[in-house]
Amino acid sequence: MGETVQIKIPVVDQQIREQIIAQLSIEGFDAFEESDHDLLCFIDSKKYTPSLIQNILSNYSLNYAETIVEEQNWNALWESNFQPVEVGDFCAIRADFHQPFSDKQHEIIITPKMSFGTGHHATTYMMISEMSRLDFKGKQVADFGTGTGVLAILAEKLGSASVLAIDIDDWSIENATENIEKNSCKKIRIEKADSFCVDKSFDIILANINKNVILSNLDSLLSRTNSGGKILISGLLKEDGNEVIAAFTSRGAIYSSTIEKNNWLCILMHSPG
Repeated sequence: MGETVQIKIPVVDQQIREQIIAQLSIEGFDAFEESDHDLLCFIDSKKYTPSLIQNILSNYSLNYAETIVEEQNWNALWESNFQPVEVGDFCAIRADFHQPFSDKQHEIIITPKMSFGTGHHATTYMMISEMSRLDFKGKQVADFGTGTGVLAILAEKLGSASVLAIDIDDWSIENATENIEKNSCKKIRIEKADSFCVDKSFDIILANINKNVILSNLDSLLSRTNSGGKILISGLLKEDGNEVIAAFTSRGAIYSSTIEKNNWLCILMHSPG
């Protein structure tokens, strides 16, 4: 990835900010920064569609300013603003230039680049929180839409026998590979793919992507979940919840629970058995 587009939106209302972040996340924006008066949103220039942004912001009568950020400048900007993420006493995510945490069960060190999944976004935060409730010991795990690789790394730290990390984006594959090595993980295999077409079954599937990708891969996700296995999904807006749950349960999956954060959902399903 050579260039990143920065969109600067003058908006103060926190509820409107959260709605904009939710909508832009679905459209490929990977990082956000908030100041007192503005919301900064970042996206790979190859994924940027100005007309789509204009349509979204017109609903709030908002304008925006567009800036191109070169890769070198982007990395410096992102690193300078990256703050550690703490999920209770369970897990902390930090860069290697931060001080280690001594009061967490698990610590993940990442190189903060543009890949989605640093833990700052509500969906990643909820996935990590819900992973603390699952038993990963000796399990076969898939991380569909791995992004930075954070969830795959955590799955190995929780005792998984093996982890398959899948993503379609070259930048994510590169960043996840770097982060997996940085955390000395040995049981994670990375695969580039645009769908969940795999040749093995799993005890736990993690899918933090978006509603459309989850629904288009629904049959594969269910058919590749072992009897009694778990499917933990996020990247879903609050209004998507009933549709996604109904799609899973109509194919025999069993609904377990839902948590919500900043208008985003994380849903746990499991297969019969």
